[in-house]
Amino acid sequence: QVQVAESGGGSVQPGGSLRLSCTASGIIFRLYIVGWYRQSPGKERELVAQITSGGSTYYGDSVKGRFTISRDNPKNTMYLQMNSLKPEDTAIYYCNIRRVGNYWGQGTQVTVSS
Repeated sequence: QVQVAESGGGSVQPGGSLRLSCTASGIIFRLYIVGWYRQSPGKERELVAQITSGGSTYYGDSVKGRFTISRDNPKNTMYLQMNSLKPEDTAIYYCNIRRVGNYWGQGTQVTVSS
């Protein structure tokens, strides 16, 4: 049984930083593409960043230069370091792990507000 769990969300002022973590079990983590999506009220879920099994990364235009995705395969964990946060980054952030299957975490709320 595959389990995916996020942590690290919270509230922060504009310009602040947060680090999200996503840990998975029940899969050979290193073989999977892992990524972060986010969804805010009234908007579609969008891809924020992803990292392949080979370490190639992708970032959405709105987060380039501010967010960094990384993975620690021995720990079955992926991270999203978010710096210079803006109010428009406010959303529920979801961890996604895919290869043969497609797995989602339950989501973690990130709120950027003064």
